Amino acid sequence: MRHIPVLITEVLEALALEPNHHVIDGTLGDAGHSEAILERTAPNGALLGIDADPESLLRAKQNLYRFGDRVRYSRGNFADMKKIAETEQFGPVNGILLDLGWSSPQFAERGRGFSFEKDEPLDMRYNPDFVGGAQLTAATIVNSYSTDELAQVFKQLGEEPLSREIAQAIVAKRKETLLKTTKDLVDVILTVYRAKLKSTKEIPWIGGIHPATRVFQALRIAANRELEVLKEVLPQAIDILAPGGRLVVITFHSLEDRIVKHFFQKEALTKKVKMVNKKPLVASEAEVSSNPRARSAKLRAVEKV
Repeated sequence: MRHIPVLITEVLEALALEPNHHVIDGTLGDAGHSEAILERTAPNGALLGIDADPESLLRAKQNLYRFGDRVRYSRGNFADMKKIAETEQFGPVNGILLDLGWSSPQFAERGRGFSFEKDEPLDMRYNPDFVGGAQLTAATIVNSYSTDELAQVFKQLGEEPLSREIAQAIVAKRKETLLKTTKDLVDVILTVYRAKLKSTKEIPWIGGIHPATRVFQALRIAANRELEVLKEVLPQAIDILAPGGRLVVITFHSLEDRIVKHFFQKEALTKKVKMVNKKPLVASEAEVSSNPRARSAKLRAVEKV
């Protein structure tokens, strides 16, 4: 199943693409955005696609096969974007896209513990076998962090209201046996929520959200250093852009959006960029209806002066 790109019309408008423009997609994924970008920049526009996940690159190559040598692929983390662009001698760069969402169908097929709906090893690394990739697995975090450290991860990165209770339950459980699979972790989380809500339901849904959602988000962010690499790539992206080039970032939760918002505001004050949209663009009701994950997407864009 191919991932559905969000805010596709808004992305193309925000990038202000013209024929023959050069664009970097720092989060290539299934290449839905890249496909539309290549169509818009025909006949000779080029695209450099970066992704840490080797399986994502294989899928992208299949989806972009028809564009031939107009596309270059790089397996790596977008935190190294400037170095990758220099190595590929890719330029001038007229646009950069960072879609910080992750593909539910895509990662559900990885077998790395991204989904709480399957019983898989607690890994959650995007790039498990790449030398420059994250070495910290979700299993390492839950089995070695202290109660305070776990509670902080769950609260800060997942905004989990029962962060301390879940952390305490994990530490108590691992004294009996280590948590090795997603089921091990989900069972602990559900036990905490059932006790808190005095519920006998197998899954005590919270406003339509599975109780494990926030903890899994937090562990994924922590294992892949997602907030740190976002802070690293933003100034690189501005440096790489040609004057008049645009950087477009799509975020899916408040932590990411806050980082992007504050960075853009700071750069605008120093006159390095100008805001394309003062308020973030969000999905239309029609898009949310056809693609529910678009509900939380926010798009911010700047133009290099």
